[in-house]
Amino acid sequence: MENENKSLLVKKIIILILTLIGFITTIKLAIIYYNANFNPYALPSFCSVSDFIDCDGVAKTTESQFFGVPLAYWGLFLYSFITMLLFAPKLKNFKLLKFLEVFKNPLDYIAALGLISFAISMSLLCISLFEINKLCVLCACTYVINLLIGLVAADYKNGHFIKAFKTSVTDFFDAIRIKKYLIAFLVVAAAAAGFLTYTTKSYIFTPQLKNQSVFAEFTRSKHNKYAAKGNILGEENATVILYAYTDYRCPICCAYNIMIHKLAKELKNVKIVHKNLPLDTECNKYMQQPFHIGSCTMSRYALAAEKQGKFWDINSIFFEKQPNNEEEILEIAKKLRLDIDKLKQDANSLEVRKQVENDIEEATSKGINGTPTTEINGELYVGIRPYEEFKKILIEAGAKEK
Repeated sequence: MENENKSLLVKKIIILILTLIGFITTIKLAIIYYNANFNPYALPSFCSVSDFIDCDGVAKTTESQFFGVPLAYWGLFLYSFITMLLFAPKLKNFKLLKFLEVFKNPLDYIAALGLISFAISMSLLCISLFEINKLCVLCACTYVINLLIGLVAADYKNGHFIKAFKTSVTDFFDAIRIKKYLIAFLVVAAAAAGFLTYTTKSYIFTPQLKNQSVFAEFTRSKHNKYAAKGNILGEENATVILYAYTDYRCPICCAYNIMIHKLAKELKNVKIVHKNLPLDTECNKYMQQPFHIGSCTMSRYALAAEKQGKFWDINSIFFEKQPNNEEEILEIAKKLRLDIDKLKQDANSLEVRKQVENDIEEATSKGINGTPTTEINGELYVGIRPYEEFKKILIEAGAKEK
């Protein structure tokens, strides 16, 4: 009996240490999540060391939450609950915590929680590796901690995890047979459901989900259903001019391109003027290392297509198809029935090369060094904004609803 008590005490101490490590790790994860999503001035965290090992990158994805609550916060709840279970036999003696008497077999519940959380962790790991293509090393640490907690808490002499799950289910139904605990459970469940509904709908903790919702129309497909033809987007004699600085390799410029086409469809007295800002060392002398390779070539061919009256035609297709080389560009040009010989001659002419350079110099002189950037009445808007925000800015500048 004495040996059993010592063994039980050692188990609890090990679980407490693991839980404490898990708690500290998830606090750090919560800080990383906050900085990645809410603090634009935050420096990269220590565990963002490459494109693959990137805690910050994982934190910015929509997969870093569940029901509108960051996974780090769920981890804090899990480790807090496990700690409470460890001390339930002592805490139930306090009047306000008497309800803890229903937790009759804490180690069984902890073993079950450890195994369940590890199974969930493996699903998250698969998402991280095969969908996000990034790994959060701190998250991986919690996965191991969850497994260890479950393994330490399990009773191997009396059915290990099977016993843990059976006991957990049995004790739960025994508890809710008592009327006051049933009512308490229903109240807590209703409060939890209300809270999760609020977090899911309000996006209070998940700006990345809000952005996904706001930009869904422009990101779900690369096809531009608002695509214009010719060289004019909007009204040629409009008094409100939107200058759009883009790069054909810029990941979000495709969504931005669809957005400005929709603006031109819905608003009067607006003209969209495209400006090239390829972040490619081939033509951009301000780039220090290879980046959006091929964007200079597409910029030149888009301007060459403009000479045949099909700038916006080829512009949208470049964003959609992302041609990898000149041969693929020419295949697109053939489908648009462009004069290929003239197109190649113009694309490689000194005039077109100079035009691309002039756009880059103009952007640089205005302090623009990223894409997409929008200029309206001399005001610069860096990055993509919600559609309704751009629409409001244009209407305030003098545009009108059609």
